Amino acid sequence: MAIHMGMITIDCADPQGLARFWTAALGTTVANDYGEFVMLAAPEGGLPLGLQRVPEPRTGKNRVHIDFVGDDRGAEVKRLVELGAEEVAEHEVPGLAWTVLTDPEGNEFCVSAGVH
Repeated sequence: MAIHMGMITIDCADPQGLARFWTAALGTTVANDYGEFVMLAAPEGGLPLGLQRVPEPRTGKNRVHIDFVGDDRGAEVKRLVELGAEEVAEHEVPGLAWTVLTDPEGNEFCVSAGVH
């Protein structure tokens, strides 16, 4: 028997507040709000996103992060920053360039152009 990815969950202090950022960023909606856990509907071509309240703040670098792909990395980064993300770094290796950002609670994610 094999498993498959069903959802990505981000720990956070304020699931409803973070849901406002991620619904705008991904062009999706809140599917369910359970108070301590908010589930966003899967955006086109993606997985549902869960936002789970935890008591402790994020410290250090994320051990796992989400990589997003867009047609125009610069435009997407600008749009995400306007929504409340913070640009952290840019990286480039032959054939691939990406920008590291944080969401309003400091969770890291990346945006690249083209296919990984």
